Amino acid sequence: MQLRNLDLNLLKAFDALMDERNVTRAAERLAVTQPAVSATLNRLRDALGDPLFVRSQRGVSPTARALEISAPIKRILADIEAVVRPTVFDPATVEMTVTVSATDYALRAVVVPFVGRLRQQAPGVRVAVLPAHGPELLEQMERGELDLALITPQMAPPDLHSRTLFVERYVCVLREGHPAAASETLTLDDFCALDHGIVSLQGGGFVGATDEALAALGRHRRVCVSVPSFGMLLDMVRSTDLVALVPERLLPGVQGLVEQAPPLAVPGFTKLVAWHARNHADPRQRWLREQLVLACAPETAAQTSE
Repeated sequence: MQLRNLDLNLLKAFDALMDERNVTRAAERLAVTQPAVSATLNRLRDALGDPLFVRSQRGVSPTARALEISAPIKRILADIEAVVRPTVFDPATVEMTVTVSATDYALRAVVVPFVGRLRQQAPGVRVAVLPAHGPELLEQMERGELDLALITPQMAPPDLHSRTLFVERYVCVLREGHPAAASETLTLDDFCALDHGIVSLQGGGFVGATDEALAALGRHRRVCVSVPSFGMLLDMVRSTDLVALVPERLLPGVQGLVEQAPPLAVPGFTKLVAWHARNHADPRQRWLREQLVLACAPETAAQTSE
């Protein structure tokens, strides 16, 4: 049997007969006549090359072939029904999993408040956080393995939808009691004379945006430690005399650190949420994206739209 010759009504009639095991009741359920059900059954028998049902004392009994295909056909009909039925979405009762790719920074600055918001409004939503892998991002979304990506504009593939969450800026941090923390601001000379820590997402790097800004001024600093995560860097700064420039959104709730304005202008970065066209119109995904934006900027997010 070829798919192009398959009539959906054949599957519906088969499913009704499997449930009812009686031609009369199947006809009533389908709102057709008994001869129409019999004719439909004959077409399906011809198409599949099997009797499918045989007469019994109380109606009809399925053959081994009918029993074999019954569950797959019921799933197919349910899937088709789900496609054509308008989606009714209630955040308080929905049960689903959302997958999000995030760096160490985005995990702390975005995912933590996002999960906190979901726990209050949609406790049935599970959040799976995946490592951020730029080159694989589009393929992961095309395969349905990833729903949302927390990235910068430079990392965003052109085929994805995206929305700005916020613009981040860098601040200078030192441990409480650090000799340089006594003054409210650091001079550029003091800043360059201190030992620095840096985050290298690829691992092993000792040059970043701060070094590029210093080079433009003809200055340089000494980077002593390179780590792969901001959480690790903050712990090191808190327990040593290292100084570091870190994104401002990481600092609320962090104890033991003194925050100061950098003595030079270091460009910040924009954080986006990106998603595939396959999820763009899904009401559940739209709601989740809105909650993500609200979690990042409650005072302004309600004024923006996709």
